[in-house]
Amino acid sequence: MVDMRMFRDEVNRRAGGDPGGSARELAELLGVRTVVLLEGLSDLAAVEALAERRGRDLAAEGVCVLSMGGAMSVGRYTALLGPSGLGLRLVGLCDEREKPFFDRSLAPSSTPRHAVFVCSADLEDELIRALGTPRVEQIVHDEDESRPWQTFLQQPAQHGRPRDQQLRRFMSTRKGRKIRYGRLLVEALAPEQVPAPLDDLFAGL
Repeated sequence: MVDMRMFRDEVNRRAGGDPGGSARELAELLGVRTVVLLEGLSDLAAVEALAERRGRDLAAEGVCVLSMGGAMSVGRYTALLGPSGLGLRLVGLCDEREKPFFDRSLAPSSTPRHAVFVCSADLEDELIRALGTPRVEQIVHDEDESRPWQTFLQQPAQHGRPRDQQLRRFMSTRKGRKIRYGRLLVEALAPEQVPAPLDDLFAGL
């Protein structure tokens, strides 16, 4: 059975240098019309969680949500998927510091269908600010991570840092933790709390 994961895996192989040959056929079979380019797996988890909360079946809508493994890969993915490749519409969600990479590859003057939505620092920052640090700390507690969180706060490098920055750093200190919290923070949002970059992304799909 052909599904969006197969297309995503094939695109990642092609972007990694494997010549492959089935990306175009898979895109046609699946009716892919738009690809959302994300920096990492935590962003992917957050976008997929919000789609579920809103009752959106993105694959059925012809939308593939794709983690590139870093913003510097956006040029390769644009060449493969954009006007010079499969001719798909490309949408990006990125951190503020990575915006130049996306702007160079998804310039609206040459590809007006494309769009880039920018988080003020990163997506975790947007989600933490939307929920407020007390609520995020409660989520950490609910995940039975109070002890590692308190141990983390005792590190000299964390003394005097704002709580939101401490939380962002904590989520990056163990493999898989940032991905897990990407989903958990989205699931905790009230509808009116969805950060603007995420809300605008969904409005444009």
